Parts: sequence; C-alpha cells; structure tokens
Amino acid sequence: MTTHGDAVGPSALSAAPAATREPETVSQDGSAGKKEQVSSTTADAADPTDRTEAAVPRQPHPEPDPAESAPDKRPADLGEADARTTTPSTALELAKPTSGVDRLAEALGQLRVAIGETAYPLVMPSAEEAQRIGAALVTQLDDYLVPRLTRLDAPLLVVVGGSTGAGKSTLVNSLVRAPVSTAGVLRPTTRSPVLVSNPADLPWFQQGQLLPGLVRTREPSNEATALQIVSAPALGGGLAFLDAPDIDSVVDRNRKLAAQLLAAADLWLFVTTAARYADAVPWELLTTARLRGTVIALVLDRVPAEAAAEVATHLQDMLNVRDLGGAPLFVLPETRLDGQGLISEEVIGPLHDWFGRLAADSNARSAVVRQTLDGAITSLGPAVAGLADAADEQARAAKALGDRVTAAYRNGRQTMAEGLRDGRLLRGEVLARWQEFVGTGEFLKTLESKVGQMRDRFISALTGRPLPGRNLQVALESQLVTLLRGIAADAAEQAYAAWQAHPAGAALLEPELQRPAADLPGRADRLVRDWQQWVLGLVRAEGAEKRVVARGAAYAVNGAGLAVMIAVFTSTAFIPTGLEVAAGAGSAVAAQKVLEAIFGDQAIRTLATQAREEFLLRTGKLFDEEAARFTDRLAAVGLDEEPGARLRQAAAAVETARTELALTGSTT
Repeated sequence: MTTHGDAVGPSALSAAPAATREPETVSQDGSAGKKEQVSSTTADAADPTDRTEAAVPRQPHPEPDPAESAPDKRPADLGEADARTTTPSTALELAKPTSGVDRLAEALGQLRVAIGETAYPLVMPSAEEAQRIGAALVTQLDDYLVPRLTRLDAPLLVVVGGSTGAGKSTLVNSLVRAPVSTAGVLRPTTRSPVLVSNPADLPWFQQGQLLPGLVRTREPSNEATALQIVSAPALGGGLAFLDAPDIDSVVDRNRKLAAQLLAAADLWLFVTTAARYADAVPWELLTTARLRGTVIALVLDRVPAEAAAEVATHLQDMLNVRDLGGAPLFVLPETRLDGQGLISEEVIGPLHDWFGRLAADSNARSAVVRQTLDGAITSLGPAVAGLADAADEQARAAKALGDRVTAAYRNGRQTMAEGLRDGRLLRGEVLARWQEFVGTGEFLKTLESKVGQMRDRFISALTGRPLPGRNLQVALESQLVTLLRGIAADAAEQAYAAWQAHPAGAALLEPELQRPAADLPGRADRLVRDWQQWVLGLVRAEGAEKRVVARGAAYAVNGAGLAVMIAVFTSTAFIPTGLEVAAGAGSAVAAQKVLEAIFGDQAIRTLATQAREEFLLRTGKLFDEEAARFTDRLAAVGLDEEPGARLRQAAAAVETARTELALTGSTT
C-alpha cells in the first residue's frame, strides 16, 4: 500500500522559509520591472488573494502540436441529464463585455488570423521552431485566451501537472474527497484527462468554449482528444481541477496534451516528489509558466519525515534561483492512504484549506484569472516578434534564391551578347561557308539578278550540291543553336549550384534542374529559324523602299539577309573584311559597296543593330523560360513580400488594447 507519513506542519518547514518578494520581470524592451505576486508559503499557505509574478518570454516553450487537437465538437456522450445542464445557469450568464474587452478580443482575433496565415515553407534554421510556436500560439488563443477573456467570471481552472508517478490523481481525489480520477490512469497506457468541478460549474466546462478541441465525455477514454468531465459536490463552486497527463510521459501524445492543458490553466498546481523534484523537464515547464505569468503553486509529495527539512530547503533554493521563490510550496510527507485511496484530511488539510479560501473568495479568483490572462497576453508580443523575424527571414531567403537565379541567367544573356560582338561565331564552319559564299561570287550574283539565282539553283539540282548561300545559312543556324544550348547549360548549372549552397534552395531542388529543359534543343532550333525568317522579312521591307536605287534589288533578299546576319556577329556591325575573311576580302568589299548602294551605309548598320537586338530579345525570353523552372518552384511556396509586417501590426494592436484594458489594474 502506498504510504504517506505524518503531515509536515509550519514549524517543521521553518528551515525552508519562502519570503514574500517582488522579483524582477523583463519587459519587451528588456528593462526590468516589478509586479505583485502570490506570497510564497509552506504547509500553512499564504492568502490566495496575493499575486504571483508575470514575465515576458521571448517565445513560449515547449508548446503542444495543434495536430493533436480535434475540431470544436459538442459533447455527444454526456447523456440526456448532462445535456440539460449545458444551458448556462443564472450565475454563469455571459457577462456583458466592456468596450475594452471587445477591443482586446477583436485584436486577439486579428492576431490569430495573422499567425494562422503566416507560413514558413522554406527550410531555414528558424522555420521549424516558428511553425511550432505559431501553432502553439493559435492553440493557446483558441483554448484559453479568447474564451477566458470573454468569461472573466467563469470558474477558475487549476491544472494539476507533474512527472510520472508524482501522485497527481491521488492528490486530486484527496482534494475533492472522492475517487474521481483513477490513480495511474494517465501513465503511458492512459485514458482521458479528468476535469473535476462542482455540479453548478459543469455547464461552463461542458460547453466546450475552453479547450474546444477536446471532446467532453463522462467516461474514461483512450481517445487523444477526449476530456472526462466529473462532478464533485464536496468541491466548492468557482474552482475546478484538471488532472493532466504526465509532462515527461514516454508517449509523445501525452506530453503534447499535458503542455496544451497547462497552457489553458488559470493556476498550475505542479506536483513532484522528493525523488523527482530536480528533473529537468518539469523545470523547463515551470520556467515557461513563470514567463507566461501563470500563477503557480507547488506540492512536494511523499517526502520522508527525516528528509523533509533538507529536501524542502533545496527545492526552495531552486525556486529562488529561477525567480519562482514567490510560488506557494506545500510539503506532504509519506503517509498511508485510507480505504478509498485518499490522503488523510490531516495531511492534505493545509493545501485543501488554501484552495478552499480561493474558492470562497471571488475577488481572489478574479485576481488569479486576470493575472494569468494578462501575463499570457503580454507574452504574445515577444513570441509574435520572433515569428515576424522568422517570416522576414523567409522573405529574405526567397529574394536571395530569386537573385541567384537571376544572376545565373543574366550572365547567360551577357555571354550571348558578347558572343554576337566578339566574332567567335565567324570561325570554323561559318567562316568557311562565308568565304565560299563571297569568294565564289554568289553574294554579288544574288544581289544583282534573279537570273543568276535561277542558274545556280539549276546547276545545284543537276550536281546535287547545295547552294553556297544555303550552306552559310545552315552553318549560322547550327552555330547559334550550339551557342544557345551551351549558355543555357552553364546557366542551369550555376543556378543549381547557387541554390544547393543555400539551405532553403537545396530543399527545393530536383535533379533535372541541373540541366536545361529536355525540350530546349527543339526550342532553340525554332528560335534561330524564326529569327532568320524575321531578318529576311526585315531586309525585304527595307529593300522594297530602295528599288529606285538598284534595279532588281527585290530579288536580292536572301543575299542581303545573309549579309545582315553576318554583320550581326561582328563588333563593327558590318560584314567582316579583316584577316578572318581574307580569302574573300575583295568580293566582300565589293559586296559592301553594293549593299551601300542599295540600302545606304547607315541603313545596313541599322538593319544589323535591329537584327542583333531582336535576337537578344528572343534569347532573353528563352532564358526566362529556363529560369522559370527555378522561380516557379519558389513562387509555389506562396510567400508574401513583407510577411512579418502584418504580424507586428497585429501584435502591437493587441498590446495597445491590453494596456488600455489594464486587467491587473496596472499598465506596466
């Protein structure tokens, strides 16, 4: 049988006094401040009308995963009798909110929307934490802040939390003097958490405004979203106990649910033992509760009589170090349980009386509720600021990734422009075909008469040899397509490498992005052919206006078009006549004179410039299509340009409304 020794009275705890003090709290701007708190006490606890500290956290930690919460549901299994009790009694009628409450509720609603709509899809160091905190804040707003703000007069909820085997269920049963929560029910094989209240207070908890994601039930359940509601006539009105899962449970679902319930507490009663009070997990949650401004009381359970003073002193020292020295501390010795598994009234008496005074004093309960609510709302500011910073980091990362893609394909455009100017395209096959075209007189003949063209086509048909002009056109096309494909491949590799070096970019990459699109060769072929036809059309339109200058010029379109294309690939914007075309220099000069006679010197240069700009425009669109393979992935995540601004504005509105309302009677 579990044993408890004699109760440790006030005199026995005199070695571990917990003096009333006003610990410093941290404001949003980092300045220190003072806040009233509930006096620390021993077994003969202080008056619960005193206040406990509230401090502002940077971010709440740890918090529950909202995926563990179910949608808001009306209890379906309370039975006809319980269903009738869900109509609020006169004492629990919804209080008419003041204008200040309305403004704060509206601001909280807008903040909830802003948090819910802010995403962190890019893989960044802050993203996972921001998603967790954002989800936790939404849950806290839904579970506690909004419903509690609209019902400041609702019964005070005491969440009993602690480590595995600390005796939480036994303690709850002993406080309400009935076995309402089966001891051990909330261990790894757990069923539902248990909420115990006076019958008159059941409507508030059955309505589901508080913790709306949990389905109310009368019986224990294995469902993760179930909350067992039990009435206890021996428990005074205005106060309810919620026996929560173990905060260090080996079951992840239980730990998350415990954190969710603790975030919805008006007062957190932390239960630990002489063997477990120094564990790390409880202290993390205690610190979180302190930072949230939650009123805290502690029970040190199952303390051997001979170690009571030493253990209580050490625990009090730990509380002082963590600015929790003002929290009431109750020390319960080892003792035998009675036939119902309850701690004797003699041992549980000081704690029972403390809660009895709290239940009987509406002003004390209101002070606790307002203190916790104000602290929780105050803590939203720094937490949301952290979310805004993470959202801005997402936007900066998206811009950086976009800039890297832009830079890669901008380099491609520059390479293409340089390739058209530096003469590289007039080497090899293109140069040979140009020399053939000019050196054989084909160029001049195509400019001078249609008869020459018809004669050469006839000869070509007989011999099977292509026309020199066609050879040049094919060589130009092949050279341009090769250049385009090479530049596109280099740009894709550069963009891929740039994203791979960025944590957010690496997560968005697919292997095929390392190479140009599979259909790029076909698109490049079409681009060059279409451009060549465009050049011929340009020359045809220009030549039509020059017929009075040179008879038969309309028949010289192909030859002049090829000349213009060649001119596009030189820095002089005209037909090359240097060493590169030495073999056909004489004919080239003659050709230049003919072109100048037909079109005019400035006109041919203008044609070449227009043809170059058109080609760069078309290739720019092609590179944009290639870059879109990256940027479309970035756009798909749906980031706003300034996602943090909305969060900061919503948080500022909440803080303004909170300050104006002054829940605790102070604006500091």
